Amino acid sequence: MVKITAVKTRPYADQKPGTSGLRKRVTVFQQNQHYAENFIQSIISVIEPAERQAATLVVGGDGRFFMKEAIQLIVQIAAANGVNHLVIGQNGIMSTPAVSCVIRKMKAVGGIILTASHNPGGPNGDFGIKYNISSGGPAPEGLTNKIFEISKNLQEFHICPELKVDISKIGKQTFEVDSFKPLIVEIVDSVEAYAEMLRGIFDFAALKELLSGANHINVRLDAMHGVVGPYVKKIVCEELGSPADSAVNCVPQEDFGGHHPDPNLTYAADLVNAMKGGKYDFGAAFDGDGDRNMVLGKHGFFVNPSDSVAAIAANITSIPYFQKTGVKGLARSMPTSGALDNVAKALQMQLYETPTGWKFFGNLMDAGKLSLCGEESFGTGSDHIREKDGLWAVLAWLSILATRKQSVEEIMKDHWQKFGRNFFTRYDYEEVDSDAANKMIKDLETTMFEPSFIGKKLTSGDKSYEVAVADNFAYTDPVDGSVSKNQVSYNSLTFLSQSCFNNQWECLFHLYFLFAPSGSTNHLLRWFKDHFPTQRNRKCRSDHQVMLAPLVDIALKVSELQEKTGRTGPTFYRIPADPWAQKKQRRLWFCLQSKPRPTK
Repeated sequence: MVKITAVKTRPYADQKPGTSGLRKRVTVFQQNQHYAENFIQSIISVIEPAERQAATLVVGGDGRFFMKEAIQLIVQIAAANGVNHLVIGQNGIMSTPAVSCVIRKMKAVGGIILTASHNPGGPNGDFGIKYNISSGGPAPEGLTNKIFEISKNLQEFHICPELKVDISKIGKQTFEVDSFKPLIVEIVDSVEAYAEMLRGIFDFAALKELLSGANHINVRLDAMHGVVGPYVKKIVCEELGSPADSAVNCVPQEDFGGHHPDPNLTYAADLVNAMKGGKYDFGAAFDGDGDRNMVLGKHGFFVNPSDSVAAIAANITSIPYFQKTGVKGLARSMPTSGALDNVAKALQMQLYETPTGWKFFGNLMDAGKLSLCGEESFGTGSDHIREKDGLWAVLAWLSILATRKQSVEEIMKDHWQKFGRNFFTRYDYEEVDSDAANKMIKDLETTMFEPSFIGKKLTSGDKSYEVAVADNFAYTDPVDGSVSKNQVSYNSLTFLSQSCFNNQWECLFHLYFLFAPSGSTNHLLRWFKDHFPTQRNRKCRSDHQVMLAPLVDIALKVSELQEKTGRTGPTFYRIPADPWAQKKQRRLWFCLQSKPRPTK
């Protein structure tokens, strides 16, 4: 019989979960007394006491530093609060999409995911605790606010400090707990439930032929020492027959091998260089917790995330799951390029534009309004679960290759020819002073909302731009009517561009400045650039830098970023890669986005 202890504590004022849970430096969790215990208690406290005695709670993480200690705390605090059943991935490993899958399969009350996603790990890295609800998706804002309110007033937590669980052995362990029903701790294979789900979504026979048949393609999948490694090994290599050496960096490590587990052209440079040699036909990289992906074709041909979700949508019937369910709708986050919009319009599919955060997609999915969605930050997913899913996206691409018998580059060039091409990029400015960024945004808002700003002409070289709209993005949920605004500072400028040759309207641009708290990285300012040329330029043979250069110039002029922050260049920009890549602390992200030419 394990005893329950009530431990006095003091509340912390900084435990407000963001869109992806509570993320802080590892040192914050380690050095602040009872910091992790307080937040875990606050999560479990939102589950009604009577419900806990019959509740199943799923627990998993990406293998990063401090995960195993946090799992023991979750077990001890869950036991002391009367939770009946815990399901934990073997050795604590379970990807974010797999946790969503297991929650839904076991009809669990929810799950706790231990990850800081694509942030660095290790003793000096980041750690995170995230709560997902019974749908398998991230807790909605109402629930995270409730967790935060509990954390601000917490005076004690309940724990069974003597309870220890061996998370290395698959099977059930039962513990008699004082005052409650016995606690059942079930250690499960980290991969099997998720693999079973994928077998029902994709044609594994066709994928096996593609990867190991007589005319198989060569692939290189880089797990970046994150959680996806065991999934790639078991599913892609062992089951689908891809050679064992086609998957690299597949052993999860507490510090991700000393690397940054973010699947972009900068941090996945090893994969990019391997692909450039021409040996591999398809390449992909994954982030720390397995919900993000980057796709490359032969010779390093890069598919930006906005194009990736658009291409999957355009070829969605290559996936048996959608042949059965049909396509209910498509969605993208607001800063993601308009490439998906072009597909939705051409194929007459419903398109939703949401704020950043997978929970907004989940609400649409639960209402039967959405099948496929994506974000510019390398996240793609569908309604098979309620999280973005990196390996799912890769299998979706492989399904398209198996159906079309073309290369990645050929598929994308055909796509651009049919739907038009969006030139898109994102700049990241790191370690920017937050006061300077705040002032920049406030000054920008003052400028934006001056009556004379609408209709103002801005120029870059021989290009002329006229401001058509200036606003702050707000979202009314079509399911429950809730309005989301000021989630972050979404300052949006819309430009009409005129041709220097015939003075005709060429296209529509959106310049988005997004400013928000970002967990352990403090503040984010995002800037996205996306240019959609006219029918006249649809073949788009120019490169990103040529197409986007005037837009970068205009964005810098409007924001006065260099003058107000003292930064002369970005730390790095993700699409395409650039030489700036330093340690991650504070970020300024910028993007410029466009949509098809309006009717004048």
